[in-house]
Amino acid sequence: MSSYLLIKYLHMSAAGLSLALFVLRAWWSVCASPRLKARWVRILPHIVDTALLTLGVTLMLMLQAWPHQQPWLAAKLLGLLVYILLGSIAIKRGRTPASRGLAALAAVTVFLYIVGAALHHSPFSWLSYL
Repeated sequence: MSSYLLIKYLHMSAAGLSLALFVLRAWWSVCASPRLKARWVRILPHIVDTALLTLGVTLMLMLQAWPHQQPWLAAKLLGLLVYILLGSIAIKRGRTPASRGLAALAAVTVFLYIVGAALHHSPFSWLSYL
């Protein structure tokens, strides 16, 4: 297997694990679960997300794909910023369980947009074939 494919599959795996950890943490935040304060819950998502970002940058460098030249990549990066903001509201900054839950749903929606932009290489994400 080429190093490109290995890094790509690791990136995709990290993305899946990142989403799973986010959904778990968001659920616990909405339910006000004390599990959210566990040490591993505060550390592991940051390790996974750092690996995800590092692998993504590595892929970008390997492909020599720059956000200012590839609109789909720029869209992914902008989506990432929105996802981080919504995730912060969903897990920490939301004042009520309802606001945290809505922010979590919006964050997952943005995550799915990012996946669609990556798969279709289009800023229109899943709508690119319509």
